[in-house]
Amino acid sequence: MTGMSASRTASASGRRLPLAAVVALLGLVLAGCTVGTDYESTPLPEPSRGDAAPPPAAATQAPDCGNPLASYAPQGALPGPGSLPAGSTMAKIRKRGRLVAGVSADTLLWGSRNPFTGRIEGFDIDVLRAVAQAILGSEDKIEFRVITTSQRISALQNGDVDIVARTMTINCARWADIAFSAEYYRAGQKILVRKGSGVRDIGGLAKRRVCAPKGSTSLDNLRKEQPTALPMPADTHTGCLVLFQQGRVDAITGDDAILAGLAAQDPYAEVVGAAFSEEPYGLGISKDNQDLVRFVNGVLERMRRDGEWRRVYDRWLRADLGPAPAPPDPVYGRRP
Repeated sequence: MTGMSASRTASASGRRLPLAAVVALLGLVLAGCTVGTDYESTPLPEPSRGDAAPPPAAATQAPDCGNPLASYAPQGALPGPGSLPAGSTMAKIRKRGRLVAGVSADTLLWGSRNPFTGRIEGFDIDVLRAVAQAILGSEDKIEFRVITTSQRISALQNGDVDIVARTMTINCARWADIAFSAEYYRAGQKILVRKGSGVRDIGGLAKRRVCAPKGSTSLDNLRKEQPTALPMPADTHTGCLVLFQQGRVDAITGDDAILAGLAAQDPYAEVVGAAFSEEPYGLGISKDNQDLVRFVNGVLERMRRDGEWRRVYDRWLRADLGPAPAPPDPVYGRRP
């Protein structure tokens, strides 16, 4: 990927923010601030809020989608912005002049608004910039629509966005509603607690108040792995961090890659225990736009091949998660 802005690279080394900056960042998100040079729009409205956990839904069997990691294979060489197939989803996006993407603005390291520049940045955002570069010839032609975890699927189904890049786990239940790119990152669920709490793993969360975003697989996994925990959903991970720092919850659970960003903002917090799930991330795309899925998979192939995936990892994750692993191998073979 070319033309990475200096502000994004510089922020990677100075991303550990005090609580005041986190609260200010949350305020920007909730207020729908549109500072920055990228195309941006106000967040999609969240239908409901509140701390109380909804009653667990009746157990239903997830639909059988075969291998959930199997996506649609790229078709031939990746075309340049000037040679997109006529009538394709990509050609329509190019004619519009921007890629419309559903993102987080408060998930540090993945998609968060830099309080000093006003720009949204992170691993997910750099992946989107590679997609925008391939379609539009510019990584900056993106309209970011800030969405919560629970809005990821509906934003695609309603046509509010072209693509969602928001640490989204690929699974069969979601394949019933949307399509996914090939896996681009593999995370695992852990827990974040206060230092000295005595909690070392998921077993220590019995009868404790635990926060995770609404509509996340983290909530489902918590109920399965520790049914006596007291789930306390919030709209976002930053919402969980605020509840944690206010003493209203005892722990936060989520993907290790996300919890690393929360721990970087709170010197009294630590991530503990072994991962108790595997969370393969994919880019969400409408089921009606399989051509875009294939195109995006071509972009991801190129990022793996030319080393850009590793450069993006080093820019955002190396300092907290260590040296870059090999990028996930793509799995293809899904049929329309």
